[in-house]
Amino acid sequence: MLINTSVLRAGLSSALKRSLYSTQAATARLIPDLAYPEDAENPVVSKHLIDNFDRHHNYLRISLTERCNLRCTYCMPEEGVPLTPDDQLLRKEEILRLARLFVSQGVTKIRLTGGEPTVRPDIIELVQHLGQLKQHGLQSLAMTSNGIALKRKLPALVEGGLDTLNVSLDTLDPHLFQIMTRRKGFDKVTGAIDEAVRLGMPHVKINTVVMRGVNDQEVLNFAAYTKENPVNVRFIEYMPFDGNKWNRDKLVPFKELIDRIETIYGRLDKLGDGMNDTTKHYQVPGYQGKLGFITSMTEHFCGTCNRLRITADGNIKVCLFGNAEVSLRNMIRQGKTDEELLEIIGAAVKKKKKQHAGMFELASKKNRPMILIGVVKNRNISFKPNVPIHLLPSASMMQYNSARCYSSDSKDDQAPRLTHTDPNTGEARMVSVTEKVPTKREAKAIGRIILPDQAYKLLKQNHVQTLKGNVLTVAQIAGIQAAKATSNLIPLCHPLLLGLIDVRLWLDDDKKSVECESTVQTSGKTGVEMEALTATSVALLTVYDMCKAASKDMVIEGIRVIEKTGGKSGPWKSNL
Repeated sequence: MLINTSVLRAGLSSALKRSLYSTQAATARLIPDLAYPEDAENPVVSKHLIDNFDRHHNYLRISLTERCNLRCTYCMPEEGVPLTPDDQLLRKEEILRLARLFVSQGVTKIRLTGGEPTVRPDIIELVQHLGQLKQHGLQSLAMTSNGIALKRKLPALVEGGLDTLNVSLDTLDPHLFQIMTRRKGFDKVTGAIDEAVRLGMPHVKINTVVMRGVNDQEVLNFAAYTKENPVNVRFIEYMPFDGNKWNRDKLVPFKELIDRIETIYGRLDKLGDGMNDTTKHYQVPGYQGKLGFITSMTEHFCGTCNRLRITADGNIKVCLFGNAEVSLRNMIRQGKTDEELLEIIGAAVKKKKKQHAGMFELASKKNRPMILIGVVKNRNISFKPNVPIHLLPSASMMQYNSARCYSSDSKDDQAPRLTHTDPNTGEARMVSVTEKVPTKREAKAIGRIILPDQAYKLLKQNHVQTLKGNVLTVAQIAGIQAAKATSNLIPLCHPLLLGLIDVRLWLDDDKKSVECESTVQTSGKTGVEMEALTATSVALLTVYDMCKAASKDMVIEGIRVIEKTGGKSGPWKSNL
């Protein structure tokens, strides 16, 4: 896809036009003495960028800042990270010098990362200068952004030479977005993606970090998005970094994701992958966009790795999961020549290992938080109203709320009694939980709806498809929404911050029934039994509503809590 730069230029201010026209001269003044290969269209990779396993490193990622305007759960600890003092970060001139040096040695792709690169005040000027390196062998100038502060800058960035944009989008739910990023900004991210597509950027990619029990069920929604949008949605296996509380239970292997997508869409087309691709590319037949899977944990791609990283504080990092770093910033400020810098870079590259450790070894090793390396960032996607209802968000969701009802702290808590009633007068009341200590809570509720033979056969033969849509999926969504609305349905229940709502439904041929199990989690001052029960009840009522044309002789039964954990009373399981 070609970019109409004349249209872009027409929309820029006069001051910005003058800046663009003068960039090449300004860049030359910053670092005037660097030599490039004579054949800029066919750059060579120098000995300094070849490791002991004959891997040629022609891809450089430069972190422009450690700062970020989001607080993504998989990227940094909730309390943030200690930031490097500004005077110890790379200055503009130092960034440009290193970029020119690497391009002179055969680097053909540069990606700008963070932190969030758009929070850097001179980001447009930096891109303009770096864009001039395309005259000297650079073939691609890319950026990874969270999209929050991107939209208004995009025209100038594209005009300056930016040709590839990655925006990580982890959920279609604005509430879940706010929980995962710990900030607002869903609409800003949506606008940035739409703007990138409107500008005709050659490469617009969506990065989704997949975490089980958080957003793993949304892969179907992202697959649906590629039908009309020429973007590359890439699902990234959850990786361990300091402070992101990685555990194997949250990891969803890419093969499992493919199976989920193919269950709905049929067999995916396997596309060709480049020699150094970290992504396994697929496509839903007939769709404009692509799907990709970055398998850092289950099937590493170390053997073809061609990436080097420079952190915001000027260290060269030859492996994302490696601890070895060398400060190029210090070398520059000590007055080292380009030749001396290249010797240092070459020595670091030669120490690169053949591959990183296995995923469980990685989880136990110390490494910088992602925010201090400059990897992928998180964000979101615009919601298209014409997406079929069976592709809307399902089993795993988070909801945004506040407090909750709870039983009192009276000495006779263990005695049998009614909840939410005054022990002396019997009057209903909402019990205060102000003094309670928040703990992790979970509740699981089950139930079923038994159908007559004819209705059950229709449900199964048509793959739970009726005039209103996919029955089990609609019921699943209804259960999730009901759990969120429990405090509106049950008068004495306070709202609650729900960390997980997982509603699952399946057919049981022996019982001629639809079985339902709902799991709800929170970290709060009271349990979530009512949310789990509400989710199961409404999910089964939805099945009834969607099957009543076939038969009204259906029975909903067995709705009960079977397990709970957390709280003063501790874990409990049903004996039934």
